[in-house]
Amino acid sequence: MRALRALFTFLAFSSACAKPNAGLKTWGRFSKLPYPGDKAFLYDTFPQDFVWAVGTAAYQVEGAFEKDGKGLSIWDTFTRGGNRMATGDVGSDSYHNIHADIRAIRQLGVSHYRFSLSWSRIFPNGTRGSHNEIGTNYYRNLIKRLKEIRVQPVVTLYHWDLPALLQQSLGGWSNPDLVGIFRDYADFCFQTFGDDVKYWITIDNPFVVARHGYGTGVVAPGIKNDPDLPFRVGHNLLKAHAAAWHLYDRLYRPRQQGQLSMALASHWIKPSRTRLESLRACQCSLDHVLGWFARPLFTDGDYPPCMKARLGSRLPSFSPEEREQVRGTADFFALSHGAALSFQLINDSLKFGQQEDLDLRMLLYWVSAEYDRPPIFVVQSGWYVLGNTKTEDPKHMYYLKRFIAEALKSIVLDGVNVVGYTAWSLMDGFEWHREYGIRRGLYYVDFNTPDMKREPKTSATFYRNVIQRNGFPELPENRPAQGIFPCDFAWGVSANSIQVETTPSQFADPSVYLWNISNNGELMRLTGLSAPPARRATHCADYASIRQQVDEIRQVGVNHFHFSLNWSAVVPSGDVGHPNTTLLGYYRCFTRQLLLANVTPVVTLWHHTRQRGSLPAPLDSANRWLNRETPEAFADYARLCYRELGAHVKMWITLNEPNDETVSYQEGHQMLRAHALAWRAYHHEFRRAQRGKVSLALHMDWVEPAFSFSREDVEPAKRVLDFRVGWFAEPIFGSGDYPLGMRSWLRQLNSLDLPVFNEEDRLLVKGTYDFFAISHFSTKLVTHAKEDSYTYTAMLEVQHMIDPTWIMPPRPVGPRPVVPWGLRKALNWVREHYCDVPVYVMANGVQEDPARFKDSLRVYYLYNYINEALKAYTLDGVNLKGYFAYALSDQRDPGFGLYGHVHDEVITKASLSNYRNIIQHNGFPIQGAAAQHCPSTPPPCPGCGVLVRRPVVGFLTLVGSGVLITLGLIIYYTAKRHKECY
Repeated sequence: MRALRALFTFLAFSSACAKPNAGLKTWGRFSKLPYPGDKAFLYDTFPQDFVWAVGTAAYQVEGAFEKDGKGLSIWDTFTRGGNRMATGDVGSDSYHNIHADIRAIRQLGVSHYRFSLSWSRIFPNGTRGSHNEIGTNYYRNLIKRLKEIRVQPVVTLYHWDLPALLQQSLGGWSNPDLVGIFRDYADFCFQTFGDDVKYWITIDNPFVVARHGYGTGVVAPGIKNDPDLPFRVGHNLLKAHAAAWHLYDRLYRPRQQGQLSMALASHWIKPSRTRLESLRACQCSLDHVLGWFARPLFTDGDYPPCMKARLGSRLPSFSPEEREQVRGTADFFALSHGAALSFQLINDSLKFGQQEDLDLRMLLYWVSAEYDRPPIFVVQSGWYVLGNTKTEDPKHMYYLKRFIAEALKSIVLDGVNVVGYTAWSLMDGFEWHREYGIRRGLYYVDFNTPDMKREPKTSATFYRNVIQRNGFPELPENRPAQGIFPCDFAWGVSANSIQVETTPSQFADPSVYLWNISNNGELMRLTGLSAPPARRATHCADYASIRQQVDEIRQVGVNHFHFSLNWSAVVPSGDVGHPNTTLLGYYRCFTRQLLLANVTPVVTLWHHTRQRGSLPAPLDSANRWLNRETPEAFADYARLCYRELGAHVKMWITLNEPNDETVSYQEGHQMLRAHALAWRAYHHEFRRAQRGKVSLALHMDWVEPAFSFSREDVEPAKRVLDFRVGWFAEPIFGSGDYPLGMRSWLRQLNSLDLPVFNEEDRLLVKGTYDFFAISHFSTKLVTHAKEDSYTYTAMLEVQHMIDPTWIMPPRPVGPRPVVPWGLRKALNWVREHYCDVPVYVMANGVQEDPARFKDSLRVYYLYNYINEALKAYTLDGVNLKGYFAYALSDQRDPGFGLYGHVHDEVITKASLSNYRNIIQHNGFPIQGAAAQHCPSTPPPCPGCGVLVRRPVVGFLTLVGSGVLITLGLIIYYTAKRHKECY
């Protein structure tokens, strides 16, 4: 990790000072960072002096719109016009609830509180002559109360609520006269509050004020007639800010020692193509939103060249004196990011054909690079939930986690000077153009109660915990484990199926060829001539596909290989008295050749797929698993396989992943009976002679409570595991019946869908296992809180969701995040429920673009999942017996393979050599520790080198006229094989 940080820091500081358009390098830099390691969650802490803040805006929360002499603002008038349905007249009523707000701020543990002054509450008509002392005292009292709890105020002079009279009489910010009026208002605020305020924000989000207040009309004052007006408004906003900054710098800074800036908001954008033109379009998109105001303040006092080139005379110009007046008038970069702008107020015209994205880390890096590494204070960041959401807000909480984690990476890995973070907002309120349709608060406000009751949401609990720990300190369970697995550990690879070749491809050609050795060396077939038919039985060596597949498996370095038989192909008619003997012979050869390569075959009798046709035709057309005859037929099929293949197969899976959500409870009941019948058939009829093991393999992705600190989410997670895993596990490994929680939940729903075990079936099913096998791929979060944005399972009353900080495979692979610790938790669930049962991870893998032969995601996945398996074995005492990577080849399991394919060529991916290396070391040995000494495994066929009379192929060559005539003949010597190998 230290080396990685050093690399990142070197890259971050490689340019000492910003050059024009220096931010253009951002996309290239991040595209070169190691994937997926760079996407992994960073466990670390923020600097000790980091600013943790929370914020609000006056119009959203204060209410009391006509109380104690307050004048009207443009939002008071805007919400009473047009089709507006709601107002901020009351908001969260913070004007009458300072005590409740202070209590919430203290509970969070923040060091700073950002709030805005209502201009019209202090100056009802906008100018000093209308000064309202009662309104002023409200803010004096608020600041005093903040000081009492040791919280520093961050004060915004203007957060979109211009006094209405200034709009009506002067045209608002379209009038240059507002520059002086704003300067005078700022002067009063600096003089009145400045001794207690160290951070000032002059104007919040001038982009929204100019473009959407005076351009699109989405926000107050709602003007939308003149397409050039937003640029004149923006011009005046910049001048007003600069005037206030110079005033503070000259008259107040020497004594008050504060800092002042303008809060600038931005989206993030990524190129739709990798061409330079797309990167320049991205740069131009940011220039039109953020650079519009940032470049004049932080660079040269003028607008970005991209804006000037595109807008021409529509964009006002600065005189040299004005440029000097504006340039450098920001003591820090105040950055807003999140739902107020991204994905809501940026339309396609400002994306220039590129794709909007939500990446705070890249935005922070761009700002740092573009504006010569200013200190960056994130003064607004967060997300939103729907208006009907109450105190459980998982979406907001996990987006908050994502943004804070990105800020941490920006500091630690990218060397960006981020000095503070502000979660938005303290409480629910009036959400501007979205009114009360969304909520953004860390505290839930019940707008139907007289006192606007505030309750902390789960996002508040999360944010408080982050602040207390100053980030995400690394815990012991987050660190990679060192250690090794036992000598008899089963290292394997799995495949859903194998390539089957029913006609031998070796020595099947009877043709006679000419070998032109004196010229081009080609073989030329002689028409009309053929060798006499070979009077020999088919041999395993005749199948080229077996040799190729076994060789591929052997090169992985595993000692086990898991694959599935095809029931419908082995017994097409359903009658085991008339099986496909050719196919059985092929399977027999395949398993024997595996043994010769020192690889133990693990064979699944039936692999559940969602497609029809996996059962023999008569059963497939006769209610499939709902037919009570199917379990008996399956047991007969199992006996056939045990009898034909059991000499070579010592590990059997009856049913692979039958616990699919598409399987009904009635089907599952019959599958359980089928498994039990097959297991007991082996136990009573074959085990003594063959000495093998039999069980079934269950799909077991982990389910984690979205709020691990809430019992209300722990119970839903248990419920999902009961219904997904316990459904099949408990009858076999536990009580012989379905989980109690499953039965009681369905009873509560008045559902009679779950079958009842009679005593005969309960005794039949219970205890039919030799080991516990799971297939594990990923992890999901569940919560009882319903939000429309995530998948909701009504029957279980749970919401499924994904932590946005998890590594996600690139599209279009699919939404299966990489969560290594989920495997450890799944293994511990098995141990906690079924004690010391032997456990095999029978399939574990990730899908990645088949064209990526340097499959870095799979390399990362296998390393970290196996490391979590090691923790389960060494630290938790799980009786883990084996691990199988999924899958062998893209040819049979597209996107999952350790081998790739281009046409007929087999490509060894990077993940294969990495997996082989882990196997060779039997885990992750401690550096410098003594090597593990394991007893050598005897070869499966002792005496294989002794010759006896057996059919082999030889060649007789006749030479004449420079041409060799080659005939295939049969000779009767081959290597002796031990009888156990047949």
